Amino acid sequence: MKKLIAALGAATMLAGPAMAQDTYFPIVAKGFSHQFWQAVKLGAETAAERNGVTITFEGPNTEAEIDKQTDILNAAIAKKPQGLGFAALDSQAQVPALRKAAEAGIPIVAFDSGVESDLPLTTCTTDNMAAAAAGADGLAKAIGEEGKIAAVIHDQTSATGIGRRDGFLNRMEEAYPNIEIVSVQYANDALKGTETAKALMQANPDLKGIFASNEGAAIGLAVAIKETGSDIVGVGFDSGKSQKDAILDGTLLGSITQNPVGIGECVVDSLAKALKGEELPEVIDTGFYWYDKDNMDDPKVAAVLYD
Repeated sequence: MKKLIAALGAATMLAGPAMAQDTYFPIVAKGFSHQFWQAVKLGAETAAERNGVTITFEGPNTEAEIDKQTDILNAAIAKKPQGLGFAALDSQAQVPALRKAAEAGIPIVAFDSGVESDLPLTTCTTDNMAAAAAGADGLAKAIGEEGKIAAVIHDQTSATGIGRRDGFLNRMEEAYPNIEIVSVQYANDALKGTETAKALMQANPDLKGIFASNEGAAIGLAVAIKETGSDIVGVGFDSGKSQKDAILDGTLLGSITQNPVGIGECVVDSLAKALKGEELPEVIDTGFYWYDKDNMDDPKVAAVLYD
């Protein structure tokens, strides 16, 4: 509670009991190249209109540009906004910049990928460990709970990359003793994902399955399976038209979808609540679903899929 009061002191006085017309929240995402971020942006814009605030939604061109994201973050803080939404590409490297925001009395809400700090008032995110474990279950069952598999993880610096990697690997190791994890590789876009998946299949001709931990890696995996004619089982993460089409035509078995629109709404709603002096929980779980061609039309699942 002390953290909340300290971070909000100046901002709350500016805002008063309701949002001022000039209330401004920059939302700094991890990138723009995936449809996931466009869906988060849509949710943030919807919540901004509902709360009567102005937002910008920015991010580097790709999720590999940590330094570029830090520059965007510093520029956003320099504008002295009334609140800040941030999805970290590196859970440690960007803490100093966030400390500047907190010291200036700017409330911070993390989203998608948190930071190793108590500076954010809350984090709007998927339970990545649990979500990746669900992906592990889907892959394990499809290969008869035995054989060799691999994983293509989108990065090893963000909380989402670490959480999805560890959630997948831990579940496999704990629940499926007859499955051998032969390799964990890293690729955060479709091109790199394709190259990485092909290399894994070539090096391991008896490979039965691959897990890809985000939209770009999953699209790359689907392309690799199609171009090689492989019959391995592919499991992805996130949504988007390319990935949905790959599931519908049988190239991929299934995927885990987050709730990106809900994440975007959560960020702006949480910042608005903070300015009104409301206490926020440490984490806001925005949920996930396993989906495949059999349940994509389920209303609960269809509501969080996106193109």
